[in-house]
Amino acid sequence: MAFARRRLHARGMPADPPRNPPPTKDEIDACRRCDLGANATQGVNGEGPPGARLMLVGEQPGNDEDLRGRPFVGPAGQLLRKLIAEAGIPVSRVYITNAVKHFSFELRGKRRLHKTPLQRHIAACQVWLEREIAGLRPRTIVALGATAIRAVLGRTIPVGRARSQVLALPDGTRVIATYHPSALLRAPDPEAAARLQAALTADLERAYAIVRGEPG
Repeated sequence: MAFARRRLHARGMPADPPRNPPPTKDEIDACRRCDLGANATQGVNGEGPPGARLMLVGEQPGNDEDLRGRPFVGPAGQLLRKLIAEAGIPVSRVYITNAVKHFSFELRGKRRLHKTPLQRHIAACQVWLEREIAGLRPRTIVALGATAIRAVLGRTIPVGRARSQVLALPDGTRVIATYHPSALLRAPDPEAAARLQAALTADLERAYAIVRGEPG
C-alpha cells in the first residue's frame, strides 16, 4: 500500500522512540523484494540526523552511490548538495534518501548506465521509504522528480504540475515536488539549465521556510 494511503503518527505527539525505525544497512543489502538487489553492488540507505525536519527523496542510487554505499554522492548529488547550501539550508540537518534503494542499470559494454526503475521496483521499496518517514517524522518532504513524487504521494503527477499544487500526506506533512538535479545535468542548453536550477533552488527555499514555521 502506498505511503500516502497510510496514517502515521500525527505531529505533536510525545517524542517516543519510533515503532518502526529506519531500515538498517544490513536490511537494505539483504533485500530481494525485487530483482534489483541481486545485481547491484550494495543497497544505499538514507543519510542524515534522526531529528531532521526536512527530508529529500530522490529516485534511486546511481553508479557512484552504488559503489560507495551513500546517497547523492555522484554528479547529480554533488549539484544537489551545492544547491541545498545556496538555499541557506545546513546540509547536516537534512535527511537524504531515495525511493528505490538499489541501482537500476543496463550494461553497455563495461559501463553501467542508469535505467529508470519500474513501478514494481518502487512498490517493492515502499516498505523501506515508509519506515524512514515513520521513524523520522519530518515536517516537510521534498520529492525530487517523477519517481519520488509517485513513491511519496502514491500517485503520478507530472513534475511541472505538481510544483504548483499544495501537497500533503494524510497526517499533514507537507510535500514539495520539484525537479531532480539530474534534470539540470541533462538540460539541452545553459539557459534551460539555469531555469531548472532557479526552480529547484526556489523549491528548496520554500521547503525550508515551511520547516521553520513560515507559511508556504
